[in-house]
This record gives sequence, structure tokens and C-alpha cells, in this order.
Amino acid sequence: MKSILEALIFASPEPLTPKAMFKLLDTEPKEDVQAALAELKQDYDRPGGLQLVEVAGGYQIVTRSDLHDWVRKLFHERSTQRLTVQALETLAVIAYKQPITALDDTEIRGVNTAGVLNTLLERGLNKIVGPKQVVGRPFLYATTREFLIRFGLNDLNDLPKVEDMAEALGLDVPILVEQPTREEDLPLAEPEVEEPGGSIH
Repeated sequence: MKSILEALIFASPEPLTPKAMFKLLDTEPKEDVQAALAELKQDYDRPGGLQLVEVAGGYQIVTRSDLHDWVRKLFHERSTQRLTVQALETLAVIAYKQPITALDDTEIRGVNTAGVLNTLLERGLNKIVGPKQVVGRPFLYATTREFLIRFGLNDLNDLPKVEDMAEALGLDVPILVEQPTREEDLPLAEPEVEEPGGSIH
């Protein structure tokens, strides 16, 4: 079963979740599938060109990070596929402060980020999660599962420390540190209504 599981993980275009494994191997006891996965992890816990990683709640077989430069030579990765520094900065702000509006992001970075946000939406790295309950009801943005996959994260708890990310992008640490909620960001209060007799609610 271990070889079957390995083939499924390798062939899957997205991280293969345990739930998907159980469904694909529904004729096998779940305990046996879990045991095969544990053995497979041990097999890949060794020096080699490939590694089994847990990403976005699932598993992928990928090349080791220290060999990426060699793999890029094979695929002749085009520069157009890479994110710009501006896009990475915006994505970092969203990742650490989500959900966040375009205006909040613009105020944090000091530049208009509308175009960058659209680019990230097109690439599936961020998404609109709903309106913010303030005047104008602006859209709130958050990261996606594709973001986790692209950056090799199992969940948002795997994000690097704020200080490390800020240093890598050349940002000031306070930009990525959570700030107190501003009064204008609070939900609008219901207007007071005067009832007959003079009482106000």
C-alpha cells in the first residue's frame, strides 16, 4: 500500500489530504493507510533529491529547497512568473494582518496597492472574504490555500517570525506588527431612536 500511496501523492496536482487518501483507498482500513503514510514519511526522511512535505493540510512530494536553482535551469523559469518586490510586500502585509482592506494596506505601505491586489487575486494568492462593517463597506482581503501551497506552509502558524519577514523584504517591523483597532474601523453604531414620551434607545 505504501507504494500506491506514494504514487497518489506524487501524481496529485494539489497536496493530497488524509481525507482524500481515505476516500481513494476506501477498501483499506484507515489505520493501515495511516501506517503506510508514517512509513512513507520515514522513507523520505533521508538525504536525497525529493522530500515529502506537509502543505496546506495535505502532502506533496517535491524537490528539496536547496536544489531549486538546479531545477529552475531545467524549466527555464520566466521572470514574468515571479512576484515583484511590491507584490511580496503587499502579500506579507495581508498574511500577517488579514483580513485587511485595500485602504489599510495602502496606508501601511504608503503607496497605492490596488493594482498589486488585483495581480495577487489573478494568481489566486489572495481572496475577498467579504465587506468590512464600516462606512462604504470596503472589501476585506485574506490569503488563500494557493498561498500556503506556493510558499510551502501547512497553515498560517508556519509563517516566519515578523522580524525575519520584515528583514527579508526590507520593511520596518512595525509595519507587520498588529496595530490597535482604530475608532473609524469599528462597526457603525445603530442610531439612537427617540420614542414617544422622550425616552431614547
